[in-house]
Amino acid sequence: MTSAVAVLTVLLVASLCALVLLWHSRSPRDFGSPAERAVFEAFHTASLAAPPLRAGLTPVAARKAARHLRVLFGGDGLALTDCERLLAFDGAAEHHAAGTLDHARPVFETGRILVAGPEEVACGRFECPVRHAVVAPLTVEDRVVGSLVVFSASASAGLVRAAAEVARWASGQLELAELDRSKTRVAEAEVKALRAQISPHFIYNALTAIASFVRTDGEQARELLLEFADFARYAFRRPGHFTTLAEELGAINQYLMLERARFGDRLHVTLRVAPEVLPVAIPFLCLQPLVENSVRHGLEGATGGGHITIIAENVGADAMISIDDDGPGMDPEWLRALLAGSDDATAGVGLRNVDARLRQVFGEEYGLVVKTAVGAGTKVQLRVPKYRAGVYPS
Repeated sequence: MTSAVAVLTVLLVASLCALVLLWHSRSPRDFGSPAERAVFEAFHTASLAAPPLRAGLTPVAARKAARHLRVLFGGDGLALTDCERLLAFDGAAEHHAAGTLDHARPVFETGRILVAGPEEVACGRFECPVRHAVVAPLTVEDRVVGSLVVFSASASAGLVRAAAEVARWASGQLELAELDRSKTRVAEAEVKALRAQISPHFIYNALTAIASFVRTDGEQARELLLEFADFARYAFRRPGHFTTLAEELGAINQYLMLERARFGDRLHVTLRVAPEVLPVAIPFLCLQPLVENSVRHGLEGATGGGHITIIAENVGADAMISIDDDGPGMDPEWLRALLAGSDDATAGVGLRNVDARLRQVFGEEYGLVVKTAVGAGTKVQLRVPKYRAGVYPS
């Protein structure tokens, strides 16, 4: 978040706090002076315009926001543009909409507020009071992305200052929208990295195992092929950012069925899940890579069998999930370097990715906890809150 957004946020919060204190310090009968009502109505109107702007500078969002922003000025018209087109016009003087971009183009170049006078704005209609247009830039990260244009009969110093402040506030909302989009792009890139982690080696081995049953046990081959199709559909779908623990465990069960077809009696799995945590929302593909790591690095190199234990427990406000294998384990120092990103081993891609996403979504206290030693197996634990605002499966 840029300094401008931070300053705007602090000022808005401070003003709202002052308004709340004023509300509580007076009786309902006292709260009603014109100044107090004006402040309250201004904040209420701004709060109505904020959600559309947080969606970005689009025609739909601009139309919704313009309707509320014009109320702040009480003018004859208000327009929102990007740098190429008029996005929305609200007000009675809609015949001025066609000239909006002409008034705004100098602002796109200079980034400074501009007042267009009667010689540029007046339309010649007797019944139309509009004589001025105040054009304020909308910026994101010091880049002009559009304009806010207020059409009015006069262009007082107060109107110019108000247009500048409202444009600065709207720019803050647009920067927050850009930040949200950036987070979305990062999350999508992380999921793509995890999909790439689903080893081509596993896919090849799974299909080879299915092929081996085609002649000897056609029904088993058919069942495995359906499990493979369901697992691939889940892992490679276009997901939201979150799924339920139940869906993730379902995909893991399909993955393990395919691996058991390959390893036979060498792979033993224990699954213990508390029913009350099954609906908990978790980041998409945050458990499957951990289970795949246990199979690949705990079993593939072993001459005997291996045991993987998956436990999901109800722990107060959280769900505690652990994935435990009795494989060869890892050197703790190497693991520490791997999670820190200083080791480029592919074994760490899934661990680092899942750890980073958990911390980003739920907070630093919700990262992975890995317990391991050479010859002692590996246990990976994670906690997720059973409820977190804004975190919903899709």
